Amino acid sequence: MNTAELLQRALKFDFLSKEEGVFLYHNAATAELAYVANELRKVQVPSGKVTWQIDRNVNTTNVCIANCKFCNFFRRPGHDESYITDIETYKVKIEETFRLGGDQLLLQGGHHPDLGLSFYANLFKELKELYPDLKLHALGPPEIAHVAKLEGISHTEVLKELKANGMDSLPGAGAEILNDRVRRLISKGKCGGQEWLDVMRAAHQLDITTSATMMFGHVETIEERFEHLVWIREVQSEKPEHAKGFLAFIPWPFQDDGTLLKRLRGISNNVSGDEYVRMLALSRIMLPNVKNIQASWLTVGKSVAQMCLHAGANDFGSIIIEENVVSAAGAPHRFTAQGIQNAIKEAGFEPQLRGQQYNYRDLPAHLEEQVITY
Repeated sequence: MNTAELLQRALKFDFLSKEEGVFLYHNAATAELAYVANELRKVQVPSGKVTWQIDRNVNTTNVCIANCKFCNFFRRPGHDESYITDIETYKVKIEETFRLGGDQLLLQGGHHPDLGLSFYANLFKELKELYPDLKLHALGPPEIAHVAKLEGISHTEVLKELKANGMDSLPGAGAEILNDRVRRLISKGKCGGQEWLDVMRAAHQLDITTSATMMFGHVETIEERFEHLVWIREVQSEKPEHAKGFLAFIPWPFQDDGTLLKRLRGISNNVSGDEYVRMLALSRIMLPNVKNIQASWLTVGKSVAQMCLHAGANDFGSIIIEENVVSAAGAPHRFTAQGIQNAIKEAGFEPQLRGQQYNYRDLPAHLEEQVITY
């Protein structure tokens, strides 16, 4: 293999193999990877704008039986601190989100052993009846797989019912690394990698827009990272012509503070800023059929995320009015609406507010600025 030849093929939007991606990871200079990824971004997103979003991560419940070793958020059934969010709490959070210019909830929770399809369908229906303009970016493939197992029905049947009751899009949560060797070590209670991909296939058949993620920098090999990228690309290639499929890909490094992985196995997040920029650039290179690549400022901070805008990223994600899961593992970074726009401008780009479908939104005339309190 030859670095220059592989990068030339990448510039033509060729699908590089797992082995070729690994070769570039080990042999290409960061500047080379960033240049090629940036050129691909210019073709895929020619506006030169960097998109961002205002939404809020609200947890339906913190009860979970998946026992992921990187999660400090969950509580076991019956724990004194366990909860299921009630409708009055949703109202308060949604109305504040609207005041802060948001239009969406990212609704996620855990694998609650007693919350089946009717719970989520009724919740989505009630929220949409109360707030017809609210977008619900809800659950994730592991939760869909969990509900399907509880009900004894297919992923497609679960997704159809949720879509009919108000689910607008499906986040790419719970992907971590899709190889089952890794999943057995860090998230044994979740669906396997191929089932995660099968849920996404089913969503795309139903024209439900999705995203995909990768949490790296823990027990996975470099080969397993690139296997993950190739599998995402393959599922995107299978989507129906009418479907958007994976509208975005978000890679982010494992957050280790207080996690079982760190306390019991000594696994720490050693992903440097340079390695993150390289992996983000390689995500753009390996995923030529996924239009939007998001820099995870929440986990890597402002400066590294700004560098990613010159290395293939075209999106800065959300200001995240509320976020409890990744923050519980030590992610310290925060942005207000003004702060995220300033960061994008400092990097040399024009900020553009968007919705979940990457539709452009006008900035609300009276945008109440968020006060960072967490």
